[in-house]
Amino acid sequence: MPSKKSSVPEQLGLSFDVIGLIAGVDEAGRGPLAGPVVAAAVILDELKPIRGLKDSKLLTPATRDRLYDEIRAKALCCSVAEASVEEIDTLNILHATMLAMKRAVEGLRLKPGKVLVDGNRLPVLRVAAEAIVKGDVKVKAISAASILAKVHRDRLCLALHEEHPQYGFDGHKGYATAEHLAALKAHGACVHHRRSFAPVRDALEGF
Repeated sequence: MPSKKSSVPEQLGLSFDVIGLIAGVDEAGRGPLAGPVVAAAVILDELKPIRGLKDSKLLTPATRDRLYDEIRAKALCCSVAEASVEEIDTLNILHATMLAMKRAVEGLRLKPGKVLVDGNRLPVLRVAAEAIVKGDVKVKAISAASILAKVHRDRLCLALHEEHPQYGFDGHKGYATAEHLAALKAHGACVHHRRSFAPVRDALEGF
């Protein structure tokens, strides 16, 4: 619990002796109108601490990139997985997010004793799991997962921009900005747009 003298959440301490390895899980890309939803799972090495871990949204892009490399180098193991646009449109974004999280956990080289997931919902897993609201600011492993997922997805958006520069994916990263909505109305949707999302459907009415 946070100290009454501070509004900054404390990182939760977890005993490896009690429940074994702890994996943190978080996602990036639930809200955008295009691209996959990405999830990451991370098991940190207590002998190789990483300074500055926090919710990826609170970090600058340069700091996220630096921490991304440090997490990949120092973590006991980590895994990044996706659920595709087709899966999002078929399953809905919530179920696609849970699928990406499940894939991320299953992709870990080491089996965790417990999985801690940011938010209030859990994917179906074969190991013990707990959902933690605001986990990305409370648990270091979840913070690390949020950074991996965010950087991975941002880099995907840069690749989408190279493929479809008319949409401006390098700037808005797929979110429903005025620029993005205007581009949808002018050019229609590309194969990476989520047609089950209302703003995309609305923008395509004239096509």
